[in-house]
Amino acid sequence: MYPININKLVEMIFTEYSKHKTIFGISKNKFFYPQLIKQKYSFLDEPCSTLIGPAAGPHTQLAQNIIASYLTGGRFFELKTVQKLDSLEFDKPCIEAYKEGYNTEWSTELSITDAYDEYMKAWIILHILNKYFKFSDERDFIFNMSVGYDLNGIKENKVDTFIDNIKNASTSSNFESFKSDVLVELTSLQIFSKEKTEKLLKSIPTTISNSVTLSTMHGCPPEDIEAICKYLIQQKQLNTFVKLNPTLLGYKTVKTLLDNNGFDKIQLKEESFTHDLQYPDAVKMLTRLIVFAKEQKKHFGIKLSNTLPSVNTRGYLPGEEMYMSGRSLFPLTINLANKLVNEFKGQIPISFSGGADFFNIQGILECGLYPVTFATTLLKPGGYARIKQIAEKIDSMMIPYTPNGNKLQILSNKISKIQKYKPSIPLNKMKIKENLPLFDCTTAPCVRNCPIEQDIPGYIRLLSEKKYNEAFQLIISNNPLPSITGSICDHQCMVNCTRQHYDEAVLIRELKLVATKNRKQNKIFNKRNELKTSIKVAIIGAGPSGLSAGYFLSLAGFDVTIFDKNDKPGGVIKNIIPDFRIADSLIEQDIDLIKSTGVKFKMNCSSDFSISTLKKEYKFIYLSIGAEIPYGLDFEIPKDNYLQASQFLKQYKKDNNFNIGQNVLVIGGGNTAMDCARAAKKIPNVKNVKIVYRRTKEYMPADFEEYVEIIKENIEFVELLSPVSFTNGKCKFQKMKLGEPDKSGRRSPKIIDGEFIDFPADMIISAIGESVDKEILNQNLIRLSKINIDTNETNIENVYLG
Repeated sequence: MYPININKLVEMIFTEYSKHKTIFGISKNKFFYPQLIKQKYSFLDEPCSTLIGPAAGPHTQLAQNIIASYLTGGRFFELKTVQKLDSLEFDKPCIEAYKEGYNTEWSTELSITDAYDEYMKAWIILHILNKYFKFSDERDFIFNMSVGYDLNGIKENKVDTFIDNIKNASTSSNFESFKSDVLVELTSLQIFSKEKTEKLLKSIPTTISNSVTLSTMHGCPPEDIEAICKYLIQQKQLNTFVKLNPTLLGYKTVKTLLDNNGFDKIQLKEESFTHDLQYPDAVKMLTRLIVFAKEQKKHFGIKLSNTLPSVNTRGYLPGEEMYMSGRSLFPLTINLANKLVNEFKGQIPISFSGGADFFNIQGILECGLYPVTFATTLLKPGGYARIKQIAEKIDSMMIPYTPNGNKLQILSNKISKIQKYKPSIPLNKMKIKENLPLFDCTTAPCVRNCPIEQDIPGYIRLLSEKKYNEAFQLIISNNPLPSITGSICDHQCMVNCTRQHYDEAVLIRELKLVATKNRKQNKIFNKRNELKTSIKVAIIGAGPSGLSAGYFLSLAGFDVTIFDKNDKPGGVIKNIIPDFRIADSLIEQDIDLIKSTGVKFKMNCSSDFSISTLKKEYKFIYLSIGAEIPYGLDFEIPKDNYLQASQFLKQYKKDNNFNIGQNVLVIGGGNTAMDCARAAKKIPNVKNVKIVYRRTKEYMPADFEEYVEIIKENIEFVELLSPVSFTNGKCKFQKMKLGEPDKSGRRSPKIIDGEFIDFPADMIISAIGESVDKEILNQNLIRLSKINIDTNETNIENVYLG
């Protein structure tokens, strides 16, 4: 937070733009131009073309932050709050914005004098940039000052002087000196002629702001808030908005809203609510202030909402308490807005900031809540470019003049159903494991987290250029199963895609299918004939591992034969995974690709193979027998009421019209459990399907999109239960709770003594995992303890385990 001289700022801006067509790293194509050059809106009797911008916080403290926000589409600037204590020291870090946001700082890091200079510099420079880039015919942005936290502090000389200087910058000695510095710099850089520059600087209004947002401390009494508002309205003649806290909803309502929207991990203290402004008192106070402001011929409104005090459980920020913001604040703020709009019949303006972002901005504005300001979302990857994304989304909107209670009620009801606000599966931290060298911090987490490190940016770029053949060749250079992995890969690339912080992950997996579908060359670039040898390789198992090994070995010139016990190659993909997950035609595409390299297949072979016999003909042997031995439940279930996942799915794949009863329970939380549940739901006569998992869905191994699919298909997901017995058509479950994290990083399930629940069950399907068939390895004298960890060669020479 180091202020920069205004002449240096101007030099930096125009020199960088001249050389790179960027300003503070923001490229010209990220600049935002409103569709209608003439201002579409007026707020507080001033023109404002987008009614969005940065909230009071880190993005409105320095001039360059305000400038960056303006370039990308911000037009309403809630300046960082100032107060009499302007020389506090903070423990760092003091802000975290990984998912929702938290902070433990509550004031400016600049002195009031420095803060005022920053706002004045930004005010002057924004007028210059508007003229230079022709964003609009006249000024289309608003500065809104923010002050706190009590009346005595606001009346203190330095805060009082700040307010007067913001209202009329001509009272500040720096205003003219700043303009003089700018004149010299712009003339030197030959941005405008001296005469044009003088005319431009002279036209800049001396009123930087005629409005204020009051931010009081949590626990401030209503009579104090009312007295401050009246002082700002009457004595300072300012249009005034008062920031209210989500605590007005009450502890029980706030806790319920957080829990219902998936934010149940956030801990609150009830005393934070009882010590804060109470709703009935707030209504009386606001009623009086509406009348008072009207008598003074000033605008008065509400700003929603302030942050929410919460218990610091994360161990990242200092202190026992931290203030919550971001997406978890959105359902609270919308519900509070709904309550107040109904209370005042839409007759009080409401400015909005609680968790606003790209996903909800249209809904907020359609309800007549404006201007809308952002803080947490701008701290995430993408930064100020997020403002442009939001501005473009709303550029053609017609916003209601007053708050609309009916639309707010609809939005309030809808929030808990919006998946974006149900963080049941946490976003990955999107970090790579290894350290990055200094000054070389650019890497692609999608590539680093892909097991085969595919050149994902490379093939996506080729697809964007419609070079489908080249993209396909790049994919199959190290991935011989593009159609299969384009359909059912567990896509660690997408899990770690940083675009999720911007809107959502790039559909990396699905883009492989775009390449396979649109390529015109069916044959691969095959050098096998150049490299051909007489060395023969036997591969046991025609699943993904065996198919891949065959592909690469054949391309390297080996004579490859794949053996498999099934009648068709493809392993689990072909014989177990349901066709609603992947079509047979896509599996066949990949198998045809592998056959085109010269790989031979021998199907319907005995699973009781002999390595010693194979070695008489084949120099190298690769075992890819998969993991087909299921883990069982540790209690007795009649065989007519029990199926293991692979048994069930194999039967479903052959014939989906078999009897498993009306009530089906699937035990497990992985993708296989999701497949079993969805398959069971499609079987005639099945009425109820439940997935029962011992942890919560936040910790389940299944892909989140699989969970979304089961919810769409009315399959119930029941958490924190572990099966213990089956009697008379009912399965008994032990109730569980989450304990401390285990080695996987997931919180361990712990038994709740004496608490059980029963569910009716005609069929129980166990999907709790599988293991390798060690017996078949032992029969062939292979010792898992003696595997070479670098090459996967077994204790038998030239025999490898996949």
